[in-house]
Amino acid sequence: MPDTTPTESEPVERRSPVLVALLVVVGVEFAALLVLTVVLVVELVVAPATSIASGIALTILAAIAALWLGALFVGLRNRRPWVRSGIIVWQVLQGALAIGAFQGVFRVPAVGWLLLIPALLGITLVLSRPVTDALARPVE
Repeated sequence: MPDTTPTESEPVERRSPVLVALLVVVGVEFAALLVLTVVLVVELVVAPATSIASGIALTILAAIAALWLGALFVGLRNRRPWVRSGIIVWQVLQGALAIGAFQGVFRVPAVGWLLLIPALLGITLVLSRPVTDALARPVE
């Protein structure tokens, strides 16, 4: 029986610092959304909502968004090309929420900045050359 054990290890391609920074941004956003979903579930169970249907709908939407962002994080970690568009969409939606937090009756500028800064950073990083190169499809 021939020996098929590789004698040399295959070179491991290192992640660029920009890709690592984008992974951190998306990972922190994913963790924050998971925490928000858990808080919404606990609040739905513990505190009586004014509208049960609205509370359930908001919780389900937060859970779906958390699953989507988790899929984007895993896809980015595995360098899947399809994650770029999803990350851009997420950052634009997060930016829209930030703008809403800056204006309106219940404005909270601190929340607006907490949403806007990572959104701008995420869009900048996902459109950068190192991330574009890392997520490019291999040429056949």
